[in-house]
Amino acid sequence: MSAGLHGGAGQAGRAGGRDHRWQALAVCLVAGFMTLLDVSIVNVALPSVRAGLGLSESGLQWVLSGYALTFGLALVPAGRLGDARSRRAVFISGLALFTLTSALAGAAQNEGWLIAARLVQGVAGGILVPQVSGFIQELFQGAERGRAFGLLGATIGVSTAVGPLLGGLLIQVFGTADGWRWVFYVNLPIGLVALPLAYRLLPPPSARPARAGRATGRDFDPVGVLLLGAGTVLLLLPLVEQQQWPGPAKWLLLPVALLLLAGFAGWERRYGRRHEPLVSMNLFRARSYALGTVLSLAYFAGFTAIFFIFTLYLQNGLGYSALAAGLSITPFALGSGAGAAVGGRVVHRFGRPLVTAGLLLVAVGLAVSGGVVHLWSGPQVGWLTAPPLLLAGIGSGLVISPNQVLTLAEVPVARAGSAGGVLQTAQRIGSAAGIAAVGAVFFTRLDGHPQDWAGAFQLGLVVAIGFVLLALATALADVLAGGTGRPAPARPPGPGPRLPGPQAPQHGPPGPQAPAPKP
Repeated sequence: MSAGLHGGAGQAGRAGGRDHRWQALAVCLVAGFMTLLDVSIVNVALPSVRAGLGLSESGLQWVLSGYALTFGLALVPAGRLGDARSRRAVFISGLALFTLTSALAGAAQNEGWLIAARLVQGVAGGILVPQVSGFIQELFQGAERGRAFGLLGATIGVSTAVGPLLGGLLIQVFGTADGWRWVFYVNLPIGLVALPLAYRLLPPPSARPARAGRATGRDFDPVGVLLLGAGTVLLLLPLVEQQQWPGPAKWLLLPVALLLLAGFAGWERRYGRRHEPLVSMNLFRARSYALGTVLSLAYFAGFTAIFFIFTLYLQNGLGYSALAAGLSITPFALGSGAGAAVGGRVVHRFGRPLVTAGLLLVAVGLAVSGGVVHLWSGPQVGWLTAPPLLLAGIGSGLVISPNQVLTLAEVPVARAGSAGGVLQTAQRIGSAAGIAAVGAVFFTRLDGHPQDWAGAFQLGLVVAIGFVLLALATALADVLAGGTGRPAPARPPGPGPRLPGPQAPQHGPPGPQAPAPKP
């Protein structure tokens, strides 16, 4: 029995408390929930922020988009840093910085102060989030890993959807003058409790399996960091500034961004011949990872944009309060949480067809919601859209967590952080692109028909459904290419699988049952 408690992920689990790895996961999910919640919770607080600080239109946009921009910028380098050094140290550093910047944002006295706090808060979130998927890869395997990713998927779905509800509730309780401050202050007690628990429960680097290719100082790939950072910023900037940057000049940044990202891919292949790169291009030779990343990008472009236009329609078009608008989105959040928990448990049985079924449910639920708004637009629309949004939420839960499991199934633990960072970056780019595209259609309709909020919402919903169908086509391509996409069953103790290609290092024993080497 002693041997079964040592080596590989089992040793990591015990050093951080193998018996406590689910508690360790809970700490990771709570911290991840905070960072993802802050993507959406600020939306309903913007009128209160503007009244409290007198923010300009540009300032309001930067409070929203600045967080998303710096969040996406930090994901991959932070994931690589956690892989190379200490996931626990990187996680705790990100959590401490996020808690501090939440306090600074809540205490802001002017526009510049709040924007600066949000920018650094985004960096902190980007540092923290990729460590979560890295810890799941490190501490769990097989069906347990699926359940862990199911909980992560529920966290992602619920945090995105519940943000407007929680923001509206805080403003309702603390008033429009200062309620926005509590949108940030709510993170403080959570962060202060999570910090000591993270130090106690998460595995230290000494507990992680020895692995080939562990990074040295020169393996942090500064050229790769610079190329990826510049490409990501130039790609996201015109998307997140779409409403505040008039004229077509901003779109000239997109081809420059694509050139930089192509240069990044070429550099990583060259650099990876002799060193461990920031992102191994061998990851994309695994079909599950390549198609799963594309699917994630397309799906987040569709589902994130829904809350953006729905809350605008309810608040500005129908006069809903921030709290009532948030309550109207709650059925999606509840369905997403339930679907993700179930999806994580059964993904090993059904594989990629489960994601396909989830995407069909999302498309049907959104289409029915659009039909409801078309037929019965009025004060009761929040109640009438609840059943189809619940259906779409269940489908969303069957997409996010199973896709996460399937996408990372062939990724070695040694690259779990950087691989998870790439996946999260795809989600952030997808969210920005979806909000830009759906928002453009939504506001163009309103420009021509200022009172037709229902029509603007329906047109925006058509674009969002289009992104969901693109994700569905990607999932079908994976299924039709010759497999169910099921994760491989847990392997017996021994060396872990190799990614395609000669450069992929082995990542050591794959699970808690791997025996320790005899002294």
